[in-house]
Amino acid sequence: MSWKKKDLLFVPLGGSGEIGMNANLYHYDGVWMMVDLGINFPDDSMPGVDVVLPDLSFLDDKTANLAGLVITHGHEDHLGAVPYLWRKLRCPVYGTAFTLSLLRQKLIEHGLEDDIPLKVIDYNRPVPIGPFTVEMIALTHSIPDPAGLIIKAGGEQIFHTGDWKFDPDPQLGLISDMDRLKSLGDEGVLAMIGDSTNALVEGSTESEETARQGLIDTISQQKGRVAVTCFASNVARLNSLVEVARQTDRSPMLVGRALNRVVEAARHCGYLKDWPDMLSMDDFSLIPRENILMICSGSQGEPRSAMTRIAMGTHHLISMEEGDTVLFSSREIPGNEAAIGKVQDSLIMRGIKVITADDAPIHVSGHPARDDMTAMYQMIRPDIAIPVHGTSRHVKAHAQLAKDCQVPQVHIPENGQVIRLAPGPMRVIGGAETGLMTIEGGDIIPLHGEAIQSRRKMMWNGSVTASLVLSERGELCASPMVTQNGIVDGDKASSYLAEAMLLIEDAFTDMPKSARFDDRKVEDMVAKALRGLAKSMAGRKPVIQVHILRVAALDAGE
Repeated sequence: MSWKKKDLLFVPLGGSGEIGMNANLYHYDGVWMMVDLGINFPDDSMPGVDVVLPDLSFLDDKTANLAGLVITHGHEDHLGAVPYLWRKLRCPVYGTAFTLSLLRQKLIEHGLEDDIPLKVIDYNRPVPIGPFTVEMIALTHSIPDPAGLIIKAGGEQIFHTGDWKFDPDPQLGLISDMDRLKSLGDEGVLAMIGDSTNALVEGSTESEETARQGLIDTISQQKGRVAVTCFASNVARLNSLVEVARQTDRSPMLVGRALNRVVEAARHCGYLKDWPDMLSMDDFSLIPRENILMICSGSQGEPRSAMTRIAMGTHHLISMEEGDTVLFSSREIPGNEAAIGKVQDSLIMRGIKVITADDAPIHVSGHPARDDMTAMYQMIRPDIAIPVHGTSRHVKAHAQLAKDCQVPQVHIPENGQVIRLAPGPMRVIGGAETGLMTIEGGDIIPLHGEAIQSRRKMMWNGSVTASLVLSERGELCASPMVTQNGIVDGDKASSYLAEAMLLIEDAFTDMPKSARFDDRKVEDMVAKALRGLAKSMAGRKPVIQVHILRVAALDAGE
């Protein structure tokens, strides 16, 4: 794979064909620039995994030519990987004030606050980053200070939208800069790399004001305690909930560390100027049920979140009971449906009313629906459309919409494609290594490495452990010890273990005497016997562990 120094390239390492883990590279004049570096969250097939990171091995021999990392906004899927992967990049990080304020808090937790150069970019003020010039355009989203990026290089302009919507009344922060978007289109845009999340949703995305009024109307009808869970980063929603508390004669309380971190960052950047004093969780039991409004983290069913612990009855200070109400003022991120459903079911089983956006207008999306996307294309009029930030069905729908908007070239990217935007027609000229990584014991390891695969296999097929004590004459000193987890239950478990011990003894006796002194051959024999027994009795292929202890004659009691 090769490219020329003056090739203008786009290389997605994450976030194409998926929602989450956004990581994109641009190249020009021998220099690279990264846009976003996010995480994804694990699913049930990833036991013991807390965070999923993009594989940046493509940059192993290029970091000396990496001019900077630009973050479009402060959501985890756009900046969450920075504390884990910056040591590999070691470049300046650029973003708006609120975005970098959120990032700074994460860096403090990882002991990196003094290491990473953070550079604030103001809207509509072009900043040179190597051979690139980057200008941020104000857009609206479900977090303060999101930005679309105008990237200039080699006489061309690229518009990288980030996550966006058009909201005339976002309740907090700037509205989308329609004048600059229109002038950008008039200047000429080579390529638009755009958000596909709601490409299947007809119409236009509703305003945050709709959610505020829906929350007021819904909560005013509730008796008992009310808890609302939403994305911690949705500062406008948090501000709306404080107003809801005022209008419904309830006192607000923040439940969850993530919420407090976001509020601190927002106030640092000049938002939430009229923020009231919040109830302390220590005062929870002192407040009449009908006079409290709890704002909780955990809208996606995260196992250790406040909402999950409340639902399971394991929160150390907060409890809810029959007659109380929980509102889910958020959307389900694909992949989180089961976790959210588990939390909601736990609440319902305890007699707690659950209200979602399907029941009342208590949430609006932060992404553009089809009419909004069409309006954006009509303003920008790019020569090339590259749909990102969506699953296969989302990006396919986005691609067709772009074609319907008369975009001359449309390409659905895959993570790892090296896409030449200019000079000449757009085309894929190579591939980059991509994959999923995670953190294990402080190290970054492949998600599909041996350790994770063994853990996954144990989760689905169980495990069997056998211990053999052998004398120096190659004889069993005692019956083998066998334990099993997740193979069979009850009486079958006792039968399996008894049968396993006899099977090992018989197989060991049948081994040639010379083979009994080779630990590897003994291990292979035992594993084969145990694996065959598990398959015949339970239809499973467990992880097998064999421990061999060889003892001298005196130790063996001879």
